[in-house]
Amino acid sequence: MIKNNSFIPDNCEAVIVAPVLRDLLKSLEYELANRYKEALHGGFELNWSASTNDTCSHCERSGGWCGLNMTSSRTLVSACFCSDGRIASHNCSSAAGKGKKSTMKHGIIIGIAASAGFFVLLCVGFIYYRHKKKQGNSPSSKSLVQNLSSMSSSKDPEKGSSAHFQTHLFSYEELEQATNHFDESEELGDGGFGTVYKGKLRDGRIVAVKRLYENNYRRVEQFRNEIDILSRLRHPNLVNLYGCTSRSERELLLVYEFVQNGTVADHLHGSRASEGILTWPVRLNIAVETADALAYLHAVNPPIIHRDVKTSNILLDSCFNVKVADFGLSRLFPTNVTHISTAPQGTPGYLDPEYHQCYQLTDKSDVYSFGVVLVELISSKPAVDITRHRKDINLANMAVDRIQNGELDQLVDEGLGYQSNEAIRKMITMVAEVAFRCLQKDGEMRPPVKEVLDTLKAIQSEGYKVAKEGKDGADNGDDAGLLKNIAPMSPDSVMNRWVSRYTTPNTSE
Repeated sequence: MIKNNSFIPDNCEAVIVAPVLRDLLKSLEYELANRYKEALHGGFELNWSASTNDTCSHCERSGGWCGLNMTSSRTLVSACFCSDGRIASHNCSSAAGKGKKSTMKHGIIIGIAASAGFFVLLCVGFIYYRHKKKQGNSPSSKSLVQNLSSMSSSKDPEKGSSAHFQTHLFSYEELEQATNHFDESEELGDGGFGTVYKGKLRDGRIVAVKRLYENNYRRVEQFRNEIDILSRLRHPNLVNLYGCTSRSERELLLVYEFVQNGTVADHLHGSRASEGILTWPVRLNIAVETADALAYLHAVNPPIIHRDVKTSNILLDSCFNVKVADFGLSRLFPTNVTHISTAPQGTPGYLDPEYHQCYQLTDKSDVYSFGVVLVELISSKPAVDITRHRKDINLANMAVDRIQNGELDQLVDEGLGYQSNEAIRKMITMVAEVAFRCLQKDGEMRPPVKEVLDTLKAIQSEGYKVAKEGKDGADNGDDAGLLKNIAPMSPDSVMNRWVSRYTTPNTSE
């Protein structure tokens, strides 16, 4: 037992002796003043036995409660605490004790019931408050927005971004009014990490407003990433970011230009496929403009890897010009490295198999995804379709197989004139060969996107020339003229590296 009582404060009215665990006893000897509470929290065993005399039994029979009372000399003596508040040395009077005890018990029961009722009401009120607050703040809570302050200020449009262009800040109320309180009838669809609504700003501009639909840090990070990427870019084939809400607002919202003609996926195999608007010249132009946007991304300093190139992220305006969108997964690519080691992210069917296997992201990952887009433009088939034969569920695998086996006709959309128009047939064949190169599993075998762009432009240019000659009444019986200025390419030749007359050698690999 510890005999040193120097730690006991002078103003204590009583000292209670309690046993502690043996393994804490030694440390208490050295740090008694600081650790006695910790020792008691560690727990202890207490053996208690009723008194052998009749003092307690007499007290309890009289309606009292047996215990200890401190005298004026600060000593503890046995006492009988009566229900009427009196303290007796042995017992309380039987009649008064029992009556008072019963009253006291009822009082205690009523007090406990009242306390429990108040606690239940308090809990219900708290739950209701949280529910209303959640409804008011919607999917992205203010606390999540404030967590963004932990990110670098260089990514904060309010503090002067490192981007070349500043981002306009909208108020939540303005965007809520613009979208008619985010009316479901104004929904345009899914935007990667949020629902997109059509809206009209006070200045009359028609916009698309993206609203976070998941309340988690990863989605917030994608939101900030899209702001940081798009605020530094300007290209006619990239969607324009008009601004966003401040991090002090109740919701995270992005505001883009409104692109009214839907996505390429909608027109190829979605809700608008039956309209048959995308003729071959339109599709080839979509391929060229998408490649142009990707070439721009890969050429800026530092380069940007989109990481989610797919037909549902390629928007079309009223003239069917391309607007590449959704930069939530995009990454800045350091110029002094060959790859970024990161967990694979993207969309099944478009994801670079080498990136998926080796966790190494490169600019060739975008090239692979673009190869899938080219095949979709040729075939009008979705990138993944579980209703197809097992080996053809993945469109990229299906395309490689058909091209290698000389069965391109089984892949191409019959409505494009592949069978009836020789010029179109040869253009589609050459685009298919470009796609074949993009879909090589070995990233080093894929061409850089700039080379892909130049080749597609050459194919498009020769196609326009043949079409013009036909309109001018020139002899167009031999459409082989389409190929006369383009290096011949075959499904066999694309297995090896080649350099088109219209491209520059790939020196980046």
